[in-house]
Amino acid sequence: MATQLLPAQLETDSSPEDPPLVSPTVKLSDGRHIAYRERGVPKAKSNCKIIIVHGFGSSKDMNFQVPQELIEELGIYFLLYDRAGYGESDPNPKRSVKSEALDIQELADQLQLGPKFYVIGVSMGSYPIWSCLKYIPERLAGVTMVVPVINYRWPSFPDSLTREDYRRPLAKLLYWVAKYTPGLLHWSVTRKWFPSPSVMEEKPVFFNKRDMEALKKTEGFPMLTKERLREQSVFNTLRNDFLVCYGDWDFDPMELTSPFPQNQNCVHIWQGYEDKIVPFELQRCISKKLPWIQYHEVADGGHLLVHYNGLREAILRAMLLGEEHHLYRPSADKTVP
Repeated sequence: MATQLLPAQLETDSSPEDPPLVSPTVKLSDGRHIAYRERGVPKAKSNCKIIIVHGFGSSKDMNFQVPQELIEELGIYFLLYDRAGYGESDPNPKRSVKSEALDIQELADQLQLGPKFYVIGVSMGSYPIWSCLKYIPERLAGVTMVVPVINYRWPSFPDSLTREDYRRPLAKLLYWVAKYTPGLLHWSVTRKWFPSPSVMEEKPVFFNKRDMEALKKTEGFPMLTKERLREQSVFNTLRNDFLVCYGDWDFDPMELTSPFPQNQNCVHIWQGYEDKIVPFELQRCISKKLPWIQYHEVADGGHLLVHYNGLREAILRAMLLGEEHHLYRPSADKTVP
């Protein structure tokens, strides 16, 4: 007899998702409310509980559609939530790298996910995952980061890799503008002459061919429209999230130790070789310095590879079953120090 799925999971891989009008919430110890969404098999009948962490400008309603057969086969329960200030969750004026991990831990405890759970972070949703590896490693059953963002302030990156990277000075400039001239930034991103996110989504300078195809089947970045950015609360959330992600951290991720010292599992990074936002060379550098990370590289993948058909299944099978497909092994045409 097939396992009954939660209603929100009854979707095909190409159908749009309709978010609920009002989502359930939990009240954290500091009084903030975090909205969440459950998918997959019922929690009590699940074999594995996975928390999915959305990225910049996204929400708990992000597309992470997985075939029903795989969900039933592996007994997967998904928990998606709005990070602080996003969607229906209250903002956190004291947001920090550490607070992101503590929010995940408290959410898991209040929803009784048990002593250990899996986490998947997408793009900017990866810095909360690094925080989990630092602050709550004992709670992790398995870890995956998909096209995780790079913070050029991490001291362990060799200068030979970052010196010529055009994204480094751009990130530095955007950080300075966001930190010291927020009013000017807010004014500029809502002007008619400023490229809108919808325009940027159409520009191959940001996305590769497969990304462009994926954008036809997903909502893209609905929180980054000029209409939403005019809302001061939305702008403040995005700005604060950006500043925390790209600011100074109180630890260097490349000095972390494995959360699985007995090799009972590993940490996974999935990266697109053609990603125009995050350089694959730096992801290879991270996995080389941290040999307990299993690095997967999609040869024709861009920054939106989490939306490619078949990739979500591969991501889950790698994390939950230890499967590795030869198609996702990095090529040796380029090396890192």
